[in-house]
Amino acid sequence: MNNFITDPLFENRLRRAVTEAWAAFGRKVGGGLIPVNKEASMQLQYAFVLKQLLPLALHHPDEWADVELETGVRTTTGTNNIDILLKGASSAGEVKIGIELKCYRTIAASGRTRGAHDIFMKDVYEDLHVLEEYVSAGIVSRGVALVMNDLPRFVQPVVKNGKCWAYDISHGFTFPGGKINVPVGGKVVNVDLQKSYCFDWKKFGGFWFAELEGVSANSAASASITANVQFA
Repeated sequence: MNNFITDPLFENRLRRAVTEAWAAFGRKVGGGLIPVNKEASMQLQYAFVLKQLLPLALHHPDEWADVELETGVRTTTGTNNIDILLKGASSAGEVKIGIELKCYRTIAASGRTRGAHDIFMKDVYEDLHVLEEYVSAGIVSRGVALVMNDLPRFVQPVVKNGKCWAYDISHGFTFPGGKINVPVGGKVVNVDLQKSYCFDWKKFGGFWFAELEGVSANSAASASITANVQFA
C-alpha cells in the first residue's frame, strides 16, 4: 500500500497525512514530549504536527495545503466552528477535510478530578453527527474525529451498566448507524448517524487515541437506540 508521501492522488495524500500526524501526535503525548491538559491544547498541538507534515504530501508546484482553526460554517441546523479544517488544492480541484477533536483527562486543567463521563461519551457521538452534516452540506469532502482520553473504563469497561453506554466508545465496538435519543444530564439528545463507526483505540503511554471516519452503513443493520438500557 502506498503511504501518504507516495500516493498518486492528492486527496488521499492529505487524508493520510491526518492519520500520520495523529500517530506521531499520540506517540509524542504518550512519551511526554507534548503536554495536553484539555481540548484546546490538543487542538493547537495536533494542528502544529499536521502542518509540519503537509509539505511532504505536496508533489507539484500547483499543489498547496494548509490548516485553519475554528472555521465558522453554517449548516441546516445552525452555525458551528470546525475544530481544524485541512484545506488544499491541486490541478484536480479543491480538497477540504473537517476534523473534530475530543479530549478527556481524569485530572482537569484546574487540578481537580473530572467527572461527566456520560457527557464526554455523548459528545463523541455528537461530533460524528456534525461531521456528517458538514459532508452532506458540501462544506467538506470528508470528516474525521480524533479522540483521546486517559480513563481506562472508556476503552476497556468491566461492565456496561448505565444509560451512558447507549453512547458506547469501548475498544472494538462498532456503531452500525442509526439514531440515539437517550438523554444525558437531563438534556435532550438527538444523534442520527448515516454511517457506521468502529472504535479502534491505540495506547501510547497512559493515553488512548482513536481515529474515526464513517463508512457506508448497512441499512438493514442500522437501528435506533432508545432508553431501554440498564441503569447503574
